[in-house]
Amino acid sequence: MNKTFNIKNMVCPRCVEAVSQVFEQLELPLTSIELGEATLKVDLTQEQQAQLATMLEDRGFELLEDKKSKQISQIKSLIIQQIHHREAPLEVNFSTLISDHLHQEYSSLSKLFSSVEGITIEKFILKQKIEKVKELLFYNEMALSQIAYQLGYSSVAHLSVQFKKETGMSPSHFKKLRSDRKPLDSI
Repeated sequence: MNKTFNIKNMVCPRCVEAVSQVFEQLELPLTSIELGEATLKVDLTQEQQAQLATMLEDRGFELLEDKKSKQISQIKSLIIQQIHHREAPLEVNFSTLISDHLHQEYSSLSKLFSSVEGITIEKFILKQKIEKVKELLFYNEMALSQIAYQLGYSSVAHLSVQFKKETGMSPSHFKKLRSDRKPLDSI
């Protein structure tokens, strides 16, 4: 019997590695681990689960237990995975992706997300995209047209307008400054 745990603040491959190390230290056999969740071969005792929660919290993570928190964490992890850790552009819109992945109507997930997080899923997606644009501009890895395509913008102009609205500066001005990046888990 496999048991899946949802873990808040797993936003990058290093986070996955850090959480894997916690499970190894506790000698808990993982069957899989990815952004936002870890699956074990066995169920945990209350003592083991408490110890796991404590060790995760010591490293900046949180073991999620209620259904709403799990769903929000899954939504965030899915968005972060698609924007920050995927090379190819997304082939479906985010509402379809989220709805299909969580097997629920998007409208109910959107209401839940907004009520708990205080922003819409769309605003969260926008903030993540802008951070990805900042990263790519900072490291000068791609032209703005390539960035716009990769992140699913209809044009460079659309990306530039959203970037300026969110950051207060144009992408070219930001590129000159190379500043103002935020850690993913603080967005």
